Amino acid sequence: MEIFALKSNVNVADLKIEKQAIDSHVSEKLKVDQVSREFEAVMLRQILTDATKKTFASDSEPESSSDSIYKDMVTNVLADSIARSGAFGLARSLAKQLQHEFKTDNSPVAGEL
Repeated sequence: MEIFALKSNVNVADLKIEKQAIDSHVSEKLKVDQVSREFEAVMLRQILTDATKKTFASDSEPESSSDSIYKDMVTNVLADSIARSGAFGLARSLAKQLQHEFKTDNSPVAGEL
C-alpha cells in the first residue's frame, strides 16, 4: 500500500476559516484579510439572492427544487469569485479597519507618526 505525501505548500486561502484561526503559521494580517473576504462573500450572497428574486411570482411556472439549488450554487460561486477578485472593495475597507483596530499591520497608522 502506497501512501503519498501531502502537499507542503498549502495556500492559506484554501484553508477553512476555522483552521486558519488556530494555525500559528498564519499571520494575523492574513487572518484578518481572509475573514474580511469571507464577510464580503456573505454580504454579496445576500445582495445577489435578493437581486435574483423574481419580481412577480408565476403560478403557471412554479420554481422547482432543482432550479432553486442551481440558482443558489450560481449565487454562491459568483459571490465567492467577486470577493476573491477584490473588485467590490468591501473586504479591503473592512480589513484596513480591522488591522487598525487590532494593530496587526506593522505600518504606521495615521495619527501615530
